Amino acid sequence: MLEQPRFDPIDLTQMRLLLQLPPHKRVRLMLEARELAVGLIRGRLRQRYPDLSSRELNLKVLEEISRVERTLPRPQPVS
Repeated sequence: MLEQPRFDPIDLTQMRLLLQLPPHKRVRLMLEARELAVGLIRGRLRQRYPDLSSRELNLKVLEEISRVERTLPRPQPVS
């Protein structure tokens, strides 16, 4: 049986601070976090597959992101 992924507890102070930001700044932070995550995935895959072309590496990145999106449950909102 697959083990349920463990998420860090939600930082309520951080959430309150984020809620004080205007929506466009929250979106910018989200996009920057996504860019960091994709960069980390790309770097790990580049180390694992050093001979892949940029195109092939980008396809691997997309494969990994879509695989994770299909297999990991989303965190549940705090009640």
